[in-house]
Amino acid sequence: SYAHGISSHSLLSSTVDQCLKHTVERYPDREALVFMQDGMRKTFAQFYQDTAAGLLAVGLKRGDRLGMWGPNIYEWILMQFATAKAGIILVSVNPAYQLQEAEFALRKVQCNAVVCPTQFKSQKYCEMLRQLCPEMEMASPGGIKSSRLPDLHTVIVTDSQQPGAFHLKDVMQAGSSQHLQQLQDLQKNLSCDDPINIQFTSGTTGKPKGATLTHHNIVNNAYFIGMRTGYNWRKNVRICLPVPLYHCFGSVGGGMVMAVHGTTVVFPSSGYDGHANLVAIEKEKCTFVYGTPTMFIDMLSQPDLAKIDLSSVEGGISAGSPCPPEVIRKIINIMGIKEMLIGYGTTENSPVTFCGFPIDSVERKTETVGCICPHTEAKVVNPTTGVIVPVGAQGELLIRGYCVMLEYWKDDEKTQECITKDRWYKTGDIASLDAYGYCKIEGRIKDLIIRGGENIYPAEIEQFLHTHPKIQEAQVNNVNQRHLCTFMYYFTPLAKNHFLQFGEACSICVFHTGGWNWSGMHRRRDQGLLQRKG
Repeated sequence: SYAHGISSHSLLSSTVDQCLKHTVERYPDREALVFMQDGMRKTFAQFYQDTAAGLLAVGLKRGDRLGMWGPNIYEWILMQFATAKAGIILVSVNPAYQLQEAEFALRKVQCNAVVCPTQFKSQKYCEMLRQLCPEMEMASPGGIKSSRLPDLHTVIVTDSQQPGAFHLKDVMQAGSSQHLQQLQDLQKNLSCDDPINIQFTSGTTGKPKGATLTHHNIVNNAYFIGMRTGYNWRKNVRICLPVPLYHCFGSVGGGMVMAVHGTTVVFPSSGYDGHANLVAIEKEKCTFVYGTPTMFIDMLSQPDLAKIDLSSVEGGISAGSPCPPEVIRKIINIMGIKEMLIGYGTTENSPVTFCGFPIDSVERKTETVGCICPHTEAKVVNPTTGVIVPVGAQGELLIRGYCVMLEYWKDDEKTQECITKDRWYKTGDIASLDAYGYCKIEGRIKDLIIRGGENIYPAEIEQFLHTHPKIQEAQVNNVNQRHLCTFMYYFTPLAKNHFLQFGEACSICVFHTGGWNWSGMHRRRDQGLLQRKG
């Protein structure tokens, strides 16, 4: 079980800014970004600003860490490219982080600066920063000296003037001719192998780890995502992007793909809104739609779906978590997205390592996560012995190639646990490979349940549950290893008037699972992504 993605296209050796500059020169008047909630539109020429010089002007320097903490707003993607140009490492901070989580993340990577809006919905970012750094109240902008966050000296607020903080509009105008020259000189020394982004991962199974990605990681992953989807030959590609920018799927698959391939990225709303997604597709004539399975499920359940014109859509990508086959069929048949691609990857792999082709059969779209990506190696091994298993057999999936992260930031122990001496990254996923390089994900090693010598994968049961007409989304967890097999079952109803009694759930599950013990059922109230807890 070994696959190697061959390609006639070489890896790029460009930095993030070199890619964007090249695209700006080719398509200066093409729309780069559309933020529907704010009514903001930017061409590539308008987007390519000298904000990076402003960051140098307020005291930041190459190698510093700048945390971007907020939802999908223009300033997020502005910082993504400004930091890259200045050699500053962007730290992607989850916009939902509360006080304790934010403190851990900022301390972990020794953040020197934070950029955030005043607040978003119930998230009061500036208020939380003041709790972490009460010294802000009396400090001058750029001169914070915090006892709890000793490396933090600069806070930049995107939409208001706050004590001890810069307003972003002032930073954007702060760069002098001296700073512009400094920026120009800096470009000569930047390397594609420099770290440029830290993304936190695996927070549900312990303290989050900072996956450190380079220009080379991100640029090439975006390049080959575009090659696989056909962005390099399609005309007027407009991507509807509801997935969060703080995650690799959004920042690389959306923002970086824009810079490499000259696509237009449409942001329906700052926070996820299923109805807004459909409106964006119709009004902006989007040709591709991104989403997690949860997002596509939500779009499919919108009451006005049939009234929305989705005829402009050519294809889409579902990634972020396994997509049930029944959901894929609905996306293809109900939403009419015929060229639906399934992607698989991890933050540590920049992120995409497997992705389908637009011409793949429905069977391949529903049964696999796609084919190995270019310049990427994959193998499936016995988790205990490390020996490669036969083609089609199950084992742990390992990945090697340009895509593998540099390290977990300042954490040699965790880095060595997941990256071998010969640079194979251990995904922790149970998978199988066929003879053509297509991959099937069976589940996580940590979720594997052994019942009387039999291997049980919750994902298999979840796929069956998704075929039930009253179930929109489901998750199966093992909650008591002392019994032969005990499960907790989570579900979201397909519609408001659909109810599923516990007895009914048990009956359909027992019929399929051969009498496993089902212990309970929980109805989820929020629209967030279902996550399996470690």
